[in-house]
Amino acid sequence: MKTMRTESMRTVAALALALLLPACASAQDVPAVPAPTTSQVAVPQAAGATDPTYVIGTDDVLAIVFWELPSHGAEVAVRPDGKITLPLLNDVQAAGLTPDQLRASITTASAKFIRDPNVSVIVKQINSRKVFVTGQVAKPGPYSLTAPTTVLQMLALAGGPTDFAKKGKIAVMRTENGQTTSLKFNYNDVIQGKKLDQNVMLKPGDTVVVP
Repeated sequence: MKTMRTESMRTVAALALALLLPACASAQDVPAVPAPTTSQVAVPQAAGATDPTYVIGTDDVLAIVFWELPSHGAEVAVRPDGKITLPLLNDVQAAGLTPDQLRASITTASAKFIRDPNVSVIVKQINSRKVFVTGQVAKPGPYSLTAPTTVLQMLALAGGPTDFAKKGKIAVMRTENGQTTSLKFNYNDVIQGKKLDQNVMLKPGDTVVVP
């Protein structure tokens, strides 16, 4: 009787081993997936990064960073006089300069107080590039021009012409080199795919008039 029990136990053990071996082998066949290296991980760009040729204007919001002395930096809005105020330097001209030109200006001025200052200028908000929409639209007013925008797109942002608008007599008033020109825009033609050349890209300072 003991011999039969021993044989039965050996048989069960052999079957269990036979079942376990394929599972172990398949686990060994699966290659380990290496953890992603730093170079493989996408690193998002810093918020507020902008075109280095961008010219700073009134109402833009800037972050001025002194890497060694954070207390000397600030997040500031460009005043109507074109200047910003910093704890170390007081008033600094910002409007009319690119971010890199402003960085160089702040670096030079702060070098009188700090040895080898390391300064960064980040445009946090672009508020100076505005287009004005007036007349018979749902939401007249100023609109920030933060990306390439056509007349039709701007009218859409303004809620579109009202039922009383003269859609065939819309105009874009543009001032360049001291001279104001009027660009005609026929809303009815453009939405029908006609005379699309009048659907121009807007420029900062343009006024879209919807009579």
